[in-house]
Amino acid sequence: MSSKNFYITSPIYYVNDVPHIGHAYTSIACDAVARFKRLEDHNVFFLTGTDEHGQKVEKSALARGKNPREFCNEVSQKFRELAVLLNLSNDDFIRTTEERHKKCAQKFWEILEKNGWIYKDIYEGWYAVRDEAFYAKDELINGKAPSGAEVAWHKEESYFFKLSAFQEKLLTLYEAAPDFIRPQSRFNEVVSFVKSGLKDLSISRTSFSWGIPVPETTKHEARGTKHVMYVWLDALTNYLSALGFPDEKNQLYQNFWVNAADSPIHMVGKDIVRFHAVYWPAFLMAANLNIPHSIYAHGWWTNEGQKISKSVGNVIDPHKELEWLESFGCSRDTAIDYFRYFLLREVPFGNDGDYSRINFINRINSELANNIGNLAQRSLTMIWKNCGGKILTENSYQKNFFEEYFSAMKNFSFDRAIGSIIEFATLTNKNFNDAAPWNLKKEGKIDAMNEALYIAAESTRITAILLLSFAPSSANRILDLLNIQDSQRNFAALSNALKAGHRINEPKAIFPRLEPVFKFI
Repeated sequence: MSSKNFYITSPIYYVNDVPHIGHAYTSIACDAVARFKRLEDHNVFFLTGTDEHGQKVEKSALARGKNPREFCNEVSQKFRELAVLLNLSNDDFIRTTEERHKKCAQKFWEILEKNGWIYKDIYEGWYAVRDEAFYAKDELINGKAPSGAEVAWHKEESYFFKLSAFQEKLLTLYEAAPDFIRPQSRFNEVVSFVKSGLKDLSISRTSFSWGIPVPETTKHEARGTKHVMYVWLDALTNYLSALGFPDEKNQLYQNFWVNAADSPIHMVGKDIVRFHAVYWPAFLMAANLNIPHSIYAHGWWTNEGQKISKSVGNVIDPHKELEWLESFGCSRDTAIDYFRYFLLREVPFGNDGDYSRINFINRINSELANNIGNLAQRSLTMIWKNCGGKILTENSYQKNFFEEYFSAMKNFSFDRAIGSIIEFATLTNKNFNDAAPWNLKKEGKIDAMNEALYIAAESTRITAILLLSFAPSSANRILDLLNIQDSQRNFAALSNALKAGHRINEPKAIFPRLEPVFKFI
């Protein structure tokens, strides 16, 4: 396997509704990892997209007086626009209504059937349209799905996947690869579910038509089949279809599925971990294909301490949050970076978190504006005004400060990784204040002043490179002020310290404070 190929995916988002903070959160986390890996000089493929089939989509379209394809086109475009809005660096955007995906999903079905894992029978059981999932009676809570979705008794002819045959295989996988499902709480949850017993999975439906038709080549079905694929079997294969499967010679497939070390990584919300950590590896085992490296399931957000609900009207819309930030006078790029930064900094990834605008303001002001921004502004302004815009000295200053940063990023502990950057900037600010280069200038200690300014500028450079994964536009603006070449904006360049004679550009404020505007009537 190539240690330089790395594949990361967000879930493909279900188009029954418009994007919200949950979609933004997963996408931003994936983007941070993708950017981090590129800074490590990996060959990265970052995939996102939309899941567009199933009964729930069909119902949502009809409720709006539209046909499913028209509805999907409109909502999928909103998710594509979200990727641009959040400054994502995704390499592809897959739609399950694309022909390349249909071809892949149908071929995948044929492989499962050829290998003897599909049979036809009658399905009877509890089904939740909202979850597109089947539930056993003992899983219901007060007559509803574990998610709270309404369920209804359902009976129809169906194809089944022999999921029960994979119970021990999955448990063996989990035991051999304890990091396959993260965090630990989700791992424990999945292992408990599988140990409780797996039943064969219904993988087709006949009660609606909005889906990928079961292949007509199936030995069980005559031409003109009315069966469509279960939406999760369809959806999960997107991770392959975007790589050109079933063409196994496709270079993307070879690079990022066959020969990608420590990946694929699937990042998902905790509500869909079962589909990714149980069904998906079982499907892949049945098809004799590589399984993912790991599944990482993150938590959910509340809004000012309150559970988010459309009925309550407190859904967090990324567009509105950026408009709110712009009302402080921020540029759009800065607003995006602030939003990205807060989501990844505020809560340990994997835990549930609370979205509070007061906490947002306080964190941005204390960590970005007053800390990193203040350091860059003060030190570079002094260099600009007192040193002719040049670094006038150099030394071997280098901090072995970043073990925590790289360790945290390896484990997707974004809050810890950012915390290590903030700790470094805080220490640098303290040292800058203690050195007081403005006093050294007054005292005529020019060499000492130049050394203090050098340490601050070099620390600012290192800080900005480490911040590129989280606030890319702002970090690049800092590096622009320092006049750092594009080729030197990566982790390999961390040790390439500034040299005497290096010229900076005229300093400008990078992180404006969020000053609340109070209107008195």
